[in-house]
Amino acid sequence: MVSAQHAIDVEARLYDRLFTVPEPDAEGDFKAHLNPNSLEVVTAKCEPSMVYAARPPLSIERLATSLSTPIPTSSPHPSQRKLVFNRTIR
Repeated sequence: MVSAQHAIDVEARLYDRLFTVPEPDAEGDFKAHLNPNSLEVVTAKCEPSMVYAARPPLSIERLATSLSTPIPTSSPHPSQRKLVFNRTIR
């Protein structure tokens, strides 16, 4: 475990169901059933060594299976990478 003071910020994308009903096109316009909360983007804290971790999949606190998506920067050093985690299974 790492303290918040020593943790790094990462972006976490929390995906949920795209539609609010099982058959969105059954009643006509499927767009009427889009889930406005299907994506939530939050800033989370992470162990600094995660920038060096093996690539996906990663299991985070057994809450979800997540994929890390390194965002390239002009610096090749891993500590300069922006980490993005996508919750793919809830």
